[in-house]
Amino acid sequence: MPGKRVPKGRDGLRARRHKRVRAKVAGTPERPRLVVFRSLKHVSVQLVDDVQRKTLMTVTDSGLTGKKTEKSVGVGKRVAEQAKAAGITKVVFDRGGYQYHGRVKAVAEGAREGGLEF
Repeated sequence: MPGKRVPKGRDGLRARRHKRVRAKVAGTPERPRLVVFRSLKHVSVQLVDDVQRKTLMTVTDSGLTGKKTEKSVGVGKRVAEQAKAAGITKVVFDRGGYQYHGRVKAVAEGAREGGLEF
């Protein structure tokens, strides 16, 4: 079979969905890609410039307290604050193959509250 085979487990299916999303979403220096990764316990966000293939910044939920969704809102606000300090006001949202629901949606809402435009 040609191409790379992806396992059919939960992670494999998410990888396939993320691949579909990435076919349509790309970050530029003016409008980087806001990538969400969520594990069972934590959430992390990266701002990525796909043209230069550089990660501009990474924000995690370390140091935040509360429930996982509350931490996710805090991560969104934190990334918006750091992005604005770096001169970035507009981003492209990449949900990472996850449903736009729960913690992923909370990150997006926190980033919007912090002043980022999607």
